[in-house]
Amino acid sequence: MDISFRKLPGNQHEITVTGRRGPDVRLPAQPTGPTVPHDLAHAAVEEALGITDGFWGAMAAGATFQGFEPTGPSRHRRSGLKVLRRGGDAVMAAEMAVNWAYRAWSGLPVTGRGVGRPPLGEAELERARTALDAASARWTELPEGAALTWRWR
Repeated sequence: MDISFRKLPGNQHEITVTGRRGPDVRLPAQPTGPTVPHDLAHAAVEEALGITDGFWGAMAAGATFQGFEPTGPSRHRRSGLKVLRRGGDAVMAAEMAVNWAYRAWSGLPVTGRGVGRPPLGEAELERARTALDAASARWTELPEGAALTWRWR
């Protein structure tokens, strides 16, 4: 599966996903945020930690998440929901791991009231930080209008 993150004007990006089980999909223009697109952070951290059943693993298996729309005519709307029903817990666990790694990488608090137990050990966190550094460098170097293509295994 190929994930194309296109850098748009005004700190926006869009995503196109091809070669997955189910129809090709796209996420129309979204705010990028202060560093990298959230879904690019997912790709980097999930790959670095070997998470195959998280957000992008579910997407590869045919899940369709809110905001993503088929790029052409499709009959597979309900099959994407089945993927999420079967693997929703793993997707949520990946979401927690990626968000925590991103917070730590960004210098945001990861301890204290309301933060909870860390979902990653030090070795995992270091791999995630390295992956986020590399993804951020690739995104920063990307000229406006160009796309960064991520090949999901």
